[in-house]
Amino acid sequence: MFVFLLWCVLFVLCWPLALFALVVYPIVWLLLLPFRIVGIAVGGALHLVWAVVTLPVRLLTAPGRLAF
Repeated sequence: MFVFLLWCVLFVLCWPLALFALVVYPIVWLLLLPFRIVGIAVGGALHLVWAVVTLPVRLLTAPGRLAF
């Protein structure tokens, strides 16, 4: 909501710049989309590696573990 109000102020002060921003924003969003997808994939891979590394500790400290 705050961004929309800023855009309205920009539209009142300098409408050509506001219309240019309105046209350019989706293009920039599409250009940055692959980087977001890569970030999500790398974050998921790092979470998986962290889960595999910490699995033995979590199994040993589990409250309902079997006693040997």
